[in-house]
Amino acid sequence: MTMANNTAAPTEAPVFYLKEEHHPEQGTMLGFWIYLMSDCLIFAILFATHGVLGRNYAAGPSPADLFDLDLVAINTSMLLFSSITYGFAMLQMAKGKIAGTQLWLAITGLFGVAFVGLELYEFHHLWHLGATPMRSGFLSSFYTLVATHGLHVSFGIIWLVTLMVQIGKRGLVPENKRRLMCLSMFWHFLDVIWIGVFSVVYLLGVLG
Repeated sequence: MTMANNTAAPTEAPVFYLKEEHHPEQGTMLGFWIYLMSDCLIFAILFATHGVLGRNYAAGPSPADLFDLDLVAINTSMLLFSSITYGFAMLQMAKGKIAGTQLWLAITGLFGVAFVGLELYEFHHLWHLGATPMRSGFLSSFYTLVATHGLHVSFGIIWLVTLMVQIGKRGLVPENKRRLMCLSMFWHFLDVIWIGVFSVVYLLGVLG
């Protein structure tokens, strides 16, 4: 007489698959807003420094002696136009048009390059006149504030070109749209800061 085998067959252990989590959009936007607020503090400190040292000429040239408001106005228009063209790029992005987005981003980048180029030309001209950062407190604060803004625009151009490459490879995927939104906030932020620089440093410096 044979005994029945009552031993139950071992059951397989359950397998759990981890679902890939994409980077949360709200987390990205919140983090970028925090970054912009920290940048606001940096520029606030630079504006305050210029407010203290802006009339310390050390018997050297004053803003009225150095600044060409026509050139600065042209440079300002370059940055203002770049904000408008970036807005057109965002409209094309909302419609899902890759070619249109790329076109307006390229135009925005060209305006940005023109802005930086004119700023470098101004610096070169001032150095040629002997108005170096070591000449006075006014010039030290001027170069620090304006050059910091120019560096931000330069980094923005690099970021813009990088995004154009990513859009060319992957299209308008949600990740690229989120990055375009972040760059949009950054670019318009620089526009607002430059309006402050133009008003406080150049206009008040020459007319005040």
